[in-house]
Amino acid sequence: MTRELKGWHVAAMFGAGFSIIIAANLTLAFNAVSTFPGLEVKNSYVASQHFDRDRAVQQALGWSVLATARGDEVVLSITDSAGQPVEVGELRATVGRATHVRDDTTPAFVFDGRSYVAPLTLGPGNWNLRMVAMDSEGSQFRQRVILHVPETDTSG
Repeated sequence: MTRELKGWHVAAMFGAGFSIIIAANLTLAFNAVSTFPGLEVKNSYVASQHFDRDRAVQQALGWSVLATARGDEVVLSITDSAGQPVEVGELRATVGRATHVRDDTTPAFVFDGRSYVAPLTLGPGNWNLRMVAMDSEGSQFRQRVILHVPETDTSG
């Protein structure tokens, strides 16, 4: 025995279908917003007031930065425009994932004469190293360095 499909049946099916879609979208949006801070600076207007001056100071230093993961260490190489290692006056760095702050850590970098090395084991994937270095005269150098850690082959 078949029942007749009436208008209110169709309306209920559409309502139920759209309710499921809306609930899924709201759940995903809530999770995205709650796990990603999305802030680089607290007040972008204030940060923009000194941007050109800070960029000129940083470019005048002529430094290049490269970060690599080597086993259970992170190596941060800072070189000058001639390719020579730079020993900075002060170095602060935070290593973490781009999408959340749960894994953020502040490694203790030590200068070995060529690079800055810190004991830190990172899982595979993309990491951000956000660093602030000062030269001997107090000029500030800021950079966010992308650090890719490949998956290790465990197939033997």
